[in-house]
Amino acid sequence: MDERSVGGDMGGKEDAKMLENTVKQFIEYVRKQVEEQDPVFLISVVVALAAIIITCVFLKYFLTSKTVRSAVLLVGLCDSGKTLLFSRLVSGKFKRTQTSITDSSAPYKAKSDKGTTWTLIDLPGHDSLRAQYLEKFKSAARAIVFVVDSAIFQKEVRDVAEFLYVLLTDSVICRNTPTLLVACNKQDITMAKSAKLIQQQLEKEFVFLGKKGKDFEFSQLPMRVEFLECSALSNKAEEGEADIKSLEKSLAKL
Repeated sequence: MDERSVGGDMGGKEDAKMLENTVKQFIEYVRKQVEEQDPVFLISVVVALAAIIITCVFLKYFLTSKTVRSAVLLVGLCDSGKTLLFSRLVSGKFKRTQTSITDSSAPYKAKSDKGTTWTLIDLPGHDSLRAQYLEKFKSAARAIVFVVDSAIFQKEVRDVAEFLYVLLTDSVICRNTPTLLVACNKQDITMAKSAKLIQQQLEKEFVFLGKKGKDFEFSQLPMRVEFLECSALSNKAEEGEADIKSLEKSLAKL
């Protein structure tokens, strides 16, 4: 056998033995240091370290999970009057609108003593865009204003119910429980259905969500749900004032 190989093997074993001895000496040193310390002092150190770790974990969870929810989302089917309602709430003025293909946002100051300011966000109503924009803003929602076209509600009841069901069963919305305001819009039209009738009809559509042995009611949900009537467009068209006081009153309660 080559002498260099033998020498190398012996050198490696000696290095390993020296490392092992060094580790043992270090462990022994730590043990002695611990034994020499006052037990009360050691306990206090352990408790302090535990408190720091728990505090760090709590703060991390709190800061990452606690989202400031300051948005009011306007959602609904196409042509329900969301965008005009958005304009009325923000500026109080009539504005010609067209089908939205992106979101619009603006600060809205609640008509209350506190005068809290929310971010009002109008989301597109087209079925190909709803999910995308809802996903983007739902975690920030303090309230959701679900706008319904009361004049043609009977024709759109299934579509309205399907979209509303998506909101009510969304995991983020269920966890955050934002206030849900169902704004029964276009009450200026003679054939418009009342908020009460629309609520009753939708509760029938959601009968499968009811508790055992009971018919479904929106009051069974963990979030506050309110049905109200409004008109973003007056029966005098552009010249008339909108009737949105009930919606403004509900927003003032947020």
